[in-house]
Amino acid sequence: MILYLDNTEYILFRSQTALKGYASQNFLQMSQNKRVNPKVHLSASTLLSRLWISAALVAAASAGSALAQDSTSEETPRRWAKPTPDPDRIMLTWSGDPATSQSVTWRTDTSIANGFAEIALAAAAPGFSKTAESVQAKTQSLCLDQAYSNPDWTVHFHTATFENLSPDTLYAYRVGDGKERWSEWFQFRTAKNGPAPFSFIYVGDAQNGIHSHWSRLIRSAYTKQPDASFIIHAGDLVNNAHTDLEWGEWFEALGWIHGMIPAIAVPGNHEYRAYTQERKGQPSHLSIQWRPQFEYEVEESTPADLEETCYVIDYQGTRIIALNTLDGVQEQKAWLESKLTGHDAQWVILTFHFPIFNSANNRDNTPRREAWKPLLDKYDVDLVLQGHDHTYARGHTSALTGRETDNPNQVGSVYVNSVSGAKMYQVKTDRWNAYAEAGAKVVRMAENTQLFQTIKVSQRTIEYSAYLPSGELYDAFVLEKDADGVKTLSDDPITATPERSFENTLPY
Repeated sequence: MILYLDNTEYILFRSQTALKGYASQNFLQMSQNKRVNPKVHLSASTLLSRLWISAALVAAASAGSALAQDSTSEETPRRWAKPTPDPDRIMLTWSGDPATSQSVTWRTDTSIANGFAEIALAAAAPGFSKTAESVQAKTQSLCLDQAYSNPDWTVHFHTATFENLSPDTLYAYRVGDGKERWSEWFQFRTAKNGPAPFSFIYVGDAQNGIHSHWSRLIRSAYTKQPDASFIIHAGDLVNNAHTDLEWGEWFEALGWIHGMIPAIAVPGNHEYRAYTQERKGQPSHLSIQWRPQFEYEVEESTPADLEETCYVIDYQGTRIIALNTLDGVQEQKAWLESKLTGHDAQWVILTFHFPIFNSANNRDNTPRREAWKPLLDKYDVDLVLQGHDHTYARGHTSALTGRETDNPNQVGSVYVNSVSGAKMYQVKTDRWNAYAEAGAKVVRMAENTQLFQTIKVSQRTIEYSAYLPSGELYDAFVLEKDADGVKTLSDDPITATPERSFENTLPY
């Protein structure tokens, strides 16, 4: 076996033939991909040299070296990969009112036929556990080997929903088999019953280098905003939709925080893949893990086959609408319009994967823009959080026609594309100029940079900050809305500093 270091990711090859084939394919993709920065990639000959040098170095290394320990094989799966009777991949989501309910999902092996969750008021005295009430979970089996990239394991996913909870209350809970295989006790706080300030974290594509590179980013985000009410994941959580090892890395990266802070996740294009290794001509399917591990509300009006990929969550006076940009774009139009009306939320935030205004080359999403942007304009959506382009871009549209004022800082909707993982593209040379007729203006961009965002919401303002993994501020603004619904935007002075690019950052 051979290990090769490719952009800081270790790839395991079973033979030199397989390694050489990877080199040829890698160079082919590089030469065909116009998005790749030619300054930061290798020529074919240099790539092959690096491959063989890497192979020689690893062959000479001892079996106990750090490189060898970072590899993965079917014989020695990573410790977070194989299920056991003990609960793992414990995660909070919402399938009901966040003020009075909370859903939790977890995984075990098939020896656990029935799952249970216990919940109690989180009192300071350790005897709180004696007052716990039990809820039986829904249990479903998932055969991982229905997708080519997985071992022939069958796992059990369990889902429990706590209901009739009190608003703004701290609860403790644990999950397990109802006997002796219990998790530790976790805590969560229900939402307030009505408008109130809160904060949350937003990240774009994790996708690549999840264990090695995304871990530090998402943990830094938690350190920066530990009181976050939820985390928005704007698609491409993993690179290969069905590959369970990658989902294991995603859960491992955030660890116990998944069990404390609910996730609001939407699927990206990398959550859709064929079940077979040969993808050409094969239908793409939503990740086999998606619905077992993400429990979201399914209404009668939810478009067919889009359950738990488009949904609405109302949280303390803000409406969050999650959309699926990969499937049923036209079918979601009527549903989306119904969710943009008939509510009394002070703020409306949308999240989906493919951006309305692209920030990387050759990635324009005209069908989605034509389908949804008229509705976003019509109902004056406040904030749109997206991913996909592996760059950073933040901008806004002009104020609605007929609602303009003399204030030069007045805006319509604010749009953000961001990336949190290790895969990077170049920004468009024309930035957002192609979207000028749509009223779009970009304020801040970045490439070759991992970012996370914290967002603080109050009755009249949204305070937005984008940070580097180090915790250094990169972009920030305050969006203010007056009693008449007129919005103005104030940029932080940090936006006047040079933008990050491939030219002024470390080689990719």
